[in-house]
Amino acid sequence: MGKEQNPRRVAENEAFAKTKMLRTSPQKLNLVAAMIRGKKVEKALADLTFSHKRIAGDVKKCLQSAIANAENNHNLDVDNLVVAEAWVGKNLVMKRGRPRARGRYGKIMKPFSEITIKVRQVEAIEAGERA
Repeated sequence: MGKEQNPRRVAENEAFAKTKMLRTSPQKLNLVAAMIRGKKVEKALADLTFSHKRIAGDVKKCLQSAIANAENNHNLDVDNLVVAEAWVGKNLVMKRGRPRARGRYGKIMKPFSEITIKVRQVEAIEAGERA
């Protein structure tokens, strides 16, 4: 008597990974996510490795996790993977403050965000067109 297997949340040729509580604003994270959307995973990893954005390292970890999920959990071919989707969401916001002149209070918002990266296996002919 085992538990029923959960139904897949993505198609048979897809896999995804999600990273939560990234200490950056969703707007800044979306700039990095837009940089890798639709690219082959090798090119996306290279772009993230040499990006000057601070959060690119965390996005790279998430992409590597999605690639590992595709390879180990869903038996997909790593050489034919492309970043199908990469979307960003809001998470909590820490509210901090600082005393300002004339008895006022300056709000300091420290936002967190989350990213979900979905990779898809494409056929070799399509992969050549995307490169």
